[in-house]
Amino acid sequence: MKIKAIGIILLLGMIGAGFTLFYRHYEYQTDFHTNSKELTDSLSLTIDTIAYEQKLYELPVEDKIVITDKIKPNQRLSEILLPHNIEYKYIHELAEKSKTVFDVRKLAFNHQYTLICKEDSLQTVEQMIYEIDPVDYVVFNLKDSVSVYRGAKPVEIVEKHLTGTIDYSLYQTMMDEGASPLLSHELSEIFAWQVDFFHIQKGDRFKIIYQEKQVDGHPVGIANIDGAYFQHAGNDYWAVFYQQGEKDSYFDEEGNSLRKAFLKAPLKYSRISSSFSRRRFHPVQKRWKSHLGTDYAAPTGTPIMSVGDGVIQEAQYKRYNGNYVKVRHNGTFTTQYLHMSKIAKGIRPGVRVKQGQVIGYVGSTGLATGPHCCFRFWKNGQQVDPRRQKIPSAKPIDKSEKENYFAARDAMMARLNALSFQHHLPKNLFEEVEGICIEELPYNL
Repeated sequence: MKIKAIGIILLLGMIGAGFTLFYRHYEYQTDFHTNSKELTDSLSLTIDTIAYEQKLYELPVEDKIVITDKIKPNQRLSEILLPHNIEYKYIHELAEKSKTVFDVRKLAFNHQYTLICKEDSLQTVEQMIYEIDPVDYVVFNLKDSVSVYRGAKPVEIVEKHLTGTIDYSLYQTMMDEGASPLLSHELSEIFAWQVDFFHIQKGDRFKIIYQEKQVDGHPVGIANIDGAYFQHAGNDYWAVFYQQGEKDSYFDEEGNSLRKAFLKAPLKYSRISSSFSRRRFHPVQKRWKSHLGTDYAAPTGTPIMSVGDGVIQEAQYKRYNGNYVKVRHNGTFTTQYLHMSKIAKGIRPGVRVKQGQVIGYVGSTGLATGPHCCFRFWKNGQQVDPRRQKIPSAKPIDKSEKENYFAARDAMMARLNALSFQHHLPKNLFEEVEGICIEELPYNL
């Protein structure tokens, strides 16, 4: 019995050892295949990376040292190239040859540059690439002979759409949705005459279908907005992009242009006594200075009209301006009317005025030698000569184009209506809302 027992124990031991060996062999084989796959994937990735990196900015970089950095404050070209074995005479030659391509004095802070260097101890620069913007770049070549040329990264146009409900501002809402900050500017430009973007209300909503410019999968700009809907203060506004003849613009659901033109002059009967000038001899102060306005001479009491729809921003008296009125037309354009004999009744800050509405009367108050209206014109916060500005046409859809336009309008409005408004939690909420972790909330909340 003892012998049998010993035999059984030995047999079980052998069986156990066999299973152990089999398991270890299986484990080894599994690990080998897993590790082999990981090694193969890694090798494949490395090979792909190497193949991709054979060229950079269309320049060969195989067996080269590539250094990428950003322009530091007030950094010059010589400060970048001198430490990399480039003599000053070559840097001077490079700067001279680049004058017709890119002014090297305009290297901008925080813009990226790349140095392609020889793979040696001196790391001699052969090419320097400076990114002017996300798309355009300039190549300073020092490899064989000194030369400079521009290049551009390939840009892909991708159609996208965005919807949103405003909590604080249009800009912040779009940023929260991950959109380009340029999109809010483009949308406000389209609806500049219909929506007062300085008084956006909580709950205003929008839908946009647009074309985004992308470089290497990253947004770099807005190619175009094809169609948009904006709901402001309970009113619905539509914008459809349409090319009419050689010009393209945005039109509403009735075919009316969303743009509005300005009157040519704020007075009906007048003559220009002094034009917009960066250097004019002032008749009162007796010195040369800028005259950033256009003077319309006319008899005292001649009505002065607002050149476009807008909201009164200022209406008061100041020492040099005399009686004057300033009108904000939209987020882009503002106009000002100086030296009035008096401001029209009811014209005060916050009042909305129409194009052609009388806002005051010609006079010579303030710093003036005779009765006239000094008309000043702002575009994007800069005073400009209104007679040199290309103001968008307010021409509606032509009769010959109406059938085609209405077909395009119906298609675009149907696409916009098919988009649903998304509601997202504000990013500045606490980690828990009424005891529920944010991570536990539904994704579509």
